[in-house]
Amino acid sequence: MSSPGEPEESVGFLIHDVARLLRRNFNRRMQGSGLTQEQCRVILQLSRNADIRQVELAELMEIRPITLARLLDKLEEGGLIERRRDTGDRRAFRLHLTRASRSVLAKILAIGAATRLDANRDIPPDDLESMYAVLCRLKANLLRAEEHEREETGKGPAK
Repeated sequence: MSSPGEPEESVGFLIHDVARLLRRNFNRRMQGSGLTQEQCRVILQLSRNADIRQVELAELMEIRPITLARLLDKLEEGGLIERRRDTGDRRAFRLHLTRASRSVLAKILAIGAATRLDANRDIPPDDLESMYAVLCRLKANLLRAEEHEREETGKGPAK
């Protein structure tokens, strides 16, 4: 066993492990649905960002546009999303969920809730609230550090 402060016990490693286990739990529940976790992420993002341009969604999801295009192709083939021409830019598409995606979205949300129940079992609500607040502060600190570095180096926005 390592002593405290070694990488195996750092916050970053722990957050990574928890995120990996959350994904694994979610994926296990999604087996047989015909959807990948990345496709589920696209559907969730579109439920929150209707009429978003394809390039903007790729940036939001922090994936390459070609990777997103392949995910969208599969979702469009399945009748879950539609691409509509952007009236302001003929080369761009705006993305929308279809009516058929509603039941899929409901399933994704239910599986997400069940995964959170597994993860949160036996943790007092006050502890969960504190953890959430600390994680939000960690995120804000890291974003602020990125912004500070961009200002110092003169480099554009992070990808």
